[in-house]
Amino acid sequence: MSFGQGGPSWGPGESRTPDWAALAEASAARSRRRKWLLIGGGALATAAVAAIVATAVITTDGGGTSGSDRNAGDLPSPADLPSESSAPQPSFSSVAPPPPPDPKDYIADEKKDEAPVTVDAFFPGRKLTMGDRVYAKGATARTADCATTTQGALGSILTGNGCDQVIRATYSKGGVAVTVGVAVFGTEAEARKAAQQASGGIASLSGSGVPTFCRGGSICRRTANSYGRYAYFTVGGFTSGKNVTTAAKDVYAVGDDLTDFTFRQIRHRGEVQASAAAAAPAT
Repeated sequence: MSFGQGGPSWGPGESRTPDWAALAEASAARSRRRKWLLIGGGALATAAVAAIVATAVITTDGGGTSGSDRNAGDLPSPADLPSESSAPQPSFSSVAPPPPPDPKDYIADEKKDEAPVTVDAFFPGRKLTMGDRVYAKGATARTADCATTTQGALGSILTGNGCDQVIRATYSKGGVAVTVGVAVFGTEAEARKAAQQASGGIASLSGSGVPTFCRGGSICRRTANSYGRYAYFTVGGFTSGKNVTTAAKDVYAVGDDLTDFTFRQIRHRGEVQASAAAAAPAT
C-alpha cells in the first residue's frame, strides 16, 4: 500500500485492510506542514505592510524632516532651476507726459495764432443754419481802419486798444437783419478791455439784398463780447426801420444766434491749431 494526495491505494494482491497507524502519522504530518505555511505567509504579509507604511512616511513627510536629511536625488538638478532671462525687460519713464495743448492758448496771442484771418475763415458759405433757423448771408467787409466800421465812441476805443482789423458780415431773415463785426487785437487783454469799454457800437452793413437798417436814429439792439484776442460786436434791427423793443423776440433771437455762431468760430480756430500742434512730431 502507498499513500498519495487522495488517500491510500493498493497494488495487486495487497490486503485491503487499512493500516490505521500509518494513516494517523500521515495526517499529523500534513497538519504540521499546513501550520508552518500559515505562519510563514503571515510573516511575509506583515513585512510587506511595514515596508509600505515606511515608504508612505518617507514620501509624505514634509515638515518633520529637514532639507539635509533628504536624499540628494529628491533635490532639483541645476538644469531644472530657473535661470536669469536675457530678454530685455520693459522700462517705464518716471516723467509724466505733457498735458494736451489748450485751444485758447492759440487764439490768445497773435504770436501763436497763425491761422489766416479772412472773412471766409469766420463767416463761410452763403447762408447760416442754426438748428431749424436759416439765415441768408448778405454783404461782407474787411478793413484795417477799425474806426470806420463803428458808430459813436467805439471807434476810438478799438483804436486805443490796438485794433488791427475788423471783419463784418450781415445775415437776415423775415425782415430782421444783424451785422456782426470781429475786431482783431494782438493779445487777449486788449480784446477784453475793448469789449468792456464798448460804447456806441459796430456800424450796420447793408447790400447784397439787405437794405439799409439801424441808421438814421432808429433804435437797435447792440452786444459786445470777447474771446481770446478777438472782440466781437453785433447790431440788429428791423429792415423797415422800426425801433427795437424788449418785446422784439425775433430780433433778439437772430442776434443771439449770430453771437453764438461767432464765438464757436473763434473757439474752433483755437481747437484746430491745438490739434495740429498735438499731432506734430516732437523736436
